Amino acid sequence: MSTEKSAIIVGAGLVGSLWAVYLSKAGYKVTIYERRSDIRKAEISAGKSINLALSVRGWTALDAVGVGDKIRDLAIPMYGRMMHSTEGELSFQPYGQEDQAIYSISRGGVNARMMDIAEHEGNATIHYNHQCTGVDLEDGKIRLLNKETNETVYDQADVVFACDGAFSAVRYKGMQKLDRFDFSQDFIDDGYREILLPANEDGSYKLDKNALHIWPRGRFMLIALANEDGSFTCTLFMPFDGGENSFKSLNTKEKVDSFFKETFPDFYEMMPGIADAWEDHPLSSLAIMRSYPWHHGKVAMMGDAAHATVPFYGQGMNGGFEDCTVMWRLMQKHNEDWDKVFAEYSVERKPDGDALQDLSLYNYYVMRDYVADPMFLLRKKIEAKFSKLYPEKWLPLYSQVTFSNIRYSEAMASGKAQDKIMDEIMEIPNIEEVWDSQEIMDQLAEKL
Repeated sequence: MSTEKSAIIVGAGLVGSLWAVYLSKAGYKVTIYERRSDIRKAEISAGKSINLALSVRGWTALDAVGVGDKIRDLAIPMYGRMMHSTEGELSFQPYGQEDQAIYSISRGGVNARMMDIAEHEGNATIHYNHQCTGVDLEDGKIRLLNKETNETVYDQADVVFACDGAFSAVRYKGMQKLDRFDFSQDFIDDGYREILLPANEDGSYKLDKNALHIWPRGRFMLIALANEDGSFTCTLFMPFDGGENSFKSLNTKEKVDSFFKETFPDFYEMMPGIADAWEDHPLSSLAIMRSYPWHHGKVAMMGDAAHATVPFYGQGMNGGFEDCTVMWRLMQKHNEDWDKVFAEYSVERKPDGDALQDLSLYNYYVMRDYVADPMFLLRKKIEAKFSKLYPEKWLPLYSQVTFSNIRYSEAMASGKAQDKIMDEIMEIPNIEEVWDSQEIMDQLAEKL
């Protein structure tokens, strides 16, 4: 009888592929089942293909098992937001201190690389076109449909990890059948459509590649992130319906053309053929999925399966990778007593999953509405100056979330406390004239 430790991972996406490396380092034989075909063999994007933003939490998880350098060549640093006004004026807002950046990375590119890493660094066997159709949570047994042969197959392991995304089959077929399992899904009113802005004819970029570009327009926005080949992945976020600025109203090429010409004139100049490319990518929805507990029996959920969020803080992948960091720490703490590991994982990580989701929604309003507001930008300038003078007293919320490993729940609580203080500072008469003075910095310091 084999004494080899075994693990099944459902989902060969980003989190599943990374977690395979962790498990392999702990001596587990890892088998991954993926319902899609191998994306490395086809010129298709990995599911929904919004570009990802890799930041400190993600790098921490990758570097802990020595695979960060295998991803770095795919990553393009972005040092701040570049706002595009209706008149085409540009204004730049740094993300953090001078050398701090988040990294634009193609979802398809990084997913393909992570699969390579899972196979070569994690010694994992990946079975493609295998759809999970059932799960026995107590016994760690899963039922799968081989979509190529139409056969039903079964597998069983010491532990099973559901890394199969927002619409997790493991959660749906197993967890959601349990008594007292909490689950909710909330689709936001806005959807998104991607647009690929091609490189110039000589392969150069049409925009500054080291910034995240935003065209904030109040109730909707366009963003752009650079790709390695000189192109930009652009995404329009907008209500599905309700008025002329909605996807429902953009139902002819003429309407798409005039919408971009009037609303994003500088973008239109770079891509006058936008109407012809409008339907190259599907219109997609956005949802927040909350669940609890994140484990039962021999099965635990990680990444989007546990805490799917909207993409506006650029933390979906980072949060999923951080699940690996937390699960690994608890594996060491409890000497792989999985009952204890899973129980503590659910209790510890759930508040951070909730906070990440709340923060992601909040940052949508920041990007869509506030970044074009002069008083909001002044507020951020004051925070940045104070943080530079007194780094031990004040780390802005964005920096806590993006440039540290502070728990999401702690960062959100700290951010709320900072907001109250900044509300008072912004009420000071003539703050626009006096914000840069030592007196304002002293007043801020007194409030802490």
